[in-house]
This record gives sequence, structure tokens and C-alpha cells, in this order.
Amino acid sequence: MAEALRRTAAEHGDVLAVRTRDDEVAWTWAELLRRVDALAGGLARLGVGRGDTVALMLANRPEFHLADMAAVTLGAVPFSIYLTSSPEQVAYVLRDAAPRVAIVEQRFTELVCGHVEHVIDAGRLHELAEPGFDAEPHWRAVVPDDVLTLIYTSGTTGPPKGVQLLHRNQMAAVDAVQERAGFGPGARVISWLPSAHVAERTAHHYLPVAYGMTITTCPDPRRIGEWLPAVRPTWFFAVPRVWEKLKAGVEARLGEREAALIETAERRVELEQAGEEVPPDLAAACAAADEALFAPLRAAIGLDQASLVNVGAAPTPRDVLVFFHAIGIPLAEIWGMSETCGAGCSNPAGAVKIGTVGVSAPGVEVELAPDGELLVRSPVVMAGYRNLPERTAEALDAAGWLHTGDIATIDEDGYVTIVDRKKELIIDAGGKNMSPANIEAAVKGASPLIGQACVIGDRRPFVTALIVLDADYAPVWAARAGIDGDLSALARDDRVRAGVQAGVDAANATLSRPEQVKRFTLIEGDWLPGGEELTPTMKLRRRPIAEKYAEAIEAMYADY
Repeated sequence: MAEALRRTAAEHGDVLAVRTRDDEVAWTWAELLRRVDALAGGLARLGVGRGDTVALMLANRPEFHLADMAAVTLGAVPFSIYLTSSPEQVAYVLRDAAPRVAIVEQRFTELVCGHVEHVIDAGRLHELAEPGFDAEPHWRAVVPDDVLTLIYTSGTTGPPKGVQLLHRNQMAAVDAVQERAGFGPGARVISWLPSAHVAERTAHHYLPVAYGMTITTCPDPRRIGEWLPAVRPTWFFAVPRVWEKLKAGVEARLGEREAALIETAERRVELEQAGEEVPPDLAAACAAADEALFAPLRAAIGLDQASLVNVGAAPTPRDVLVFFHAIGIPLAEIWGMSETCGAGCSNPAGAVKIGTVGVSAPGVEVELAPDGELLVRSPVVMAGYRNLPERTAEALDAAGWLHTGDIATIDEDGYVTIVDRKKELIIDAGGKNMSPANIEAAVKGASPLIGQACVIGDRRPFVTALIVLDADYAPVWAARAGIDGDLSALARDDRVRAGVQAGVDAANATLSRPEQVKRFTLIEGDWLPGGEELTPTMKLRRRPIAEKYAEAIEAMYADY
């Protein structure tokens, strides 16, 4: 990756590399390389060398890309810490990684001090720079089998594990993405996901470094909707919740006629997905609607110039996928893990099978174990977990297969469908195996009132759910119904509960009888990324949820 930066700067030096939305910072690849080498000199003066770890605790800002590549230039191993981490989580990761240097936002200096020898304020990196530093002997000493970065897992089932990704792992991953997507120099991405997450590093950092793309930084992920039309990215990836909110935002602005046009286009999408012929009159109606309504909608969202749009990290409600296909944004599910550099499976452009995560990426082999667990073998697969040889041996077998922990199916065309995490499947008291994630996706997709759902049912007589109101939509819905109050008050209102019940009933109509949610509890307040209930990437922390809401859960079964 250190060499890739130099190749990109040599071949596309005048192309914008990293910028802020207002262009207050706008570095070309040539300028970025100059700054990287100067900062590498400053880090070397602090004793950072090949194999040393460097902690980064930074928001999405140009300095992240500068600091990360400066460490990589020295053969060091930069890694990121989630900004929402508790002091205990920060301490755990720093003990495990043992960095000599940490580059952090000013507000985190006290949190990191005492764990690291040198703590550097990201706003003062220029003071550390050494112009004229000879970086060549350092980057030339880096070899493909050196560790490039550590990705600490989000810790849904225990303490985070440090995934060791080698330079050759990551280069294989960006090559696999590029082979399928074909991005040219200057292709645009937005850096907005946490840099501690593998999707952010691969999609919005390493891929641009390798192929000369332009990165626009978005320091507040809650404002990504404003950045989209300002940047008009070539590739946009987000978790399902973001797409759900984009859909709700569009629908809130539509009149009855526009909504009817989208329903018409959704019928076309479903016919195409079923492999059936689209009647000429339906095709003509959709073509007219595209010119009159859908094209302006794509421009308003900011995805009118996107050649690739993806969703991943959790199941996506089918209605969300169909909606975006209907308006001409072919949203496709993808699948990957920290242990695979985020690469794995994706839906090819023009051949999306809704409900699947697509086919294996170039250079990636997939197969199923006898119990249905998805196995992956590829150059993108990690070297192992840092300081955890036993966990590494559990994940990687002697034949090189990574045991992903996901239960999946593979159809006759090679398309993979993820059922759920192996450890999260629930078996009710009657012996029925069920995927809580798929039930949750159905519930969330059935009503915009529902922001989060956590299904309960393992060894239980029936399925129940903890439901959190959507913090953006619920107050609007309530105001229209003449209901006042904050999110907590709304969760106690019988009229709101009736609205949620209607959504649950609609979801139940799409589920088998054992999967249907028989009872639910409305949780007061919200669940925030990085909090007790959600990881920074919005995965459910099922064990902490079960412990925190044990009383509410038991109450749903009390009279059975």
C-alpha cells in the first residue's frame, strides 16, 4: 500500500485526493504524498518504525488519510479506535495493540494519556512534520506480508478481537473491488463511516489510494444526506438504516400521484426479479415516470452520478431495495467481514438478485460447511487475530478456509443469501429454527414508525420484540395525529402503540406462523450507535440488550 500511494501520486498527481466539502482543504495526490513523507519524518523522530503500532482516534477529516499513510510509509501499523468507545474499551484496545504514538482529536487526549508514550493533537500535525525527510528506504523495506492495519471487531459477543490485515490482503481486496467496479481516477467517494470499521478503510481510504479516487470528508455521519447532493459520489455504501431514512425522506415529500408512479415501477422491478416479462404498457409507463419523476429524485438525493450503490452489515428490508430499484438506483446488498478486508460477495451491476448478497468477488472462493456455515478462502483473508492464537485456529482451518460464523445458502447461479449469524439463530420451544435478523428486517420494513427491533424467542414459547420508535419519523407522525411529547412520551401513548401494532401485523403477514411477533414492548428513548444497545456500525448488542431489558422481556411471557 505504501508503494501504491507513490504510484498513484506519480500517475495522477494533479487529481484531487482529499478534500473538505467547502474545499478549505483540497490536496492533490502529489500534495498528499509530500505531506505524508514530511509527517513520516516526524513520526520516525518519535521512534516509530517498521512493525510499530500507531493509534488513531480521529473523526472523518483529511488528517486521518495523512496520518494513516505516514505510518504506513514507515512500515508501521496504524489502527483506529471508535470515537464512541468507553474509557474501558479504549484502554483494552491500547493494551492489546501497544502503540508508542497516538494521533487523536483534541477532546480525546486525556482519554489516551497514560496508555501511550506520545499523544499528538491531530490539529497540530504540521508541527511534527519534517520537510525533506527521505522516506524511500522506509517504504521500500515494506513487504506484502507486513501487517498493514488492525481492525478491532465491534465486540457484539465479547471483547474486541484485533484482526491483522496484511498489505497483500488489502491489495487483493481493492483489486477485487476494482475489477468488478472499474473506477477511474477522480471517481468520488465520501469518507463518513467510522475509520475503525473495515468498510470505511477499504472503500474510502485504501481503494482511493490504490486507484486515484477523490475522497470528500464528512465529519458528522448524521449529515450524510447533505453531503450526497454536494459531492454526487461515484460509489456510495451505507448500512440499511441510512437507506431506510433516505426512503422515508423521499416518501414524505411525495403526493398521491408520485407515490402511485413508484408503486407502478415497483411492480416492474418485482416482475424482473421473478424473471417474468414486463408488459409493454408497464414498461412505457415506467420510462415516462423516470423522465418526469425518478431522474429528478435521483438528483435531489445526490445519487444521479453513482455507478455503484451498496448496502451491507445487516439484512435490508426487501421493500427498501425494491423502492430504490424502482426509482433507478440499483441498490445492491454486499457481504464482507473485517476478517476479509470487507470483501467477499457482491451483486454484479445489471444482475442484482434482490435478497441475496451476490456472487463471490474475483479471487474469492465460497462454499458451505455441512451445517450451512459460509466458508471463505482467498488472498483477502486475514493473517489472524492479534495475541489470540486459539481464536485464530478456531476461525482458520488447515486448508485455509475462514469459518465466517454466518449461515448461508448458495443458489444454482452462485448467488449467496445470508440467513443469520450462526450464534444468533434462535430455536423456539417447539424446535423451530429462526433468524432473528430476518424477522427484525421484516418488522422495521413494515412501518416507518419503527426505528429498531430486537427479537426474542430462543427456547421461548413464541416470538416477542423490543421495539424503538424512529427518532426522526415518529415525532412527525405523532404531530400529524395531534399527539405531543418527546420520544419517551410517544412510546407510552396508546395511539402510537396502535400505529406500531399495525406495522407488526403487516410484518407478521409476511412471516411463517412460528416467526410471527406475538407481543412487543415499546422502549422509551432511542438506541444510539456506540451505545449500550448498538455497536458503532448499528449492529444489535444482543447480550447487553437481554440483560438490560430482562424485566421487560420476562413481562411479555409472564402470563403464558
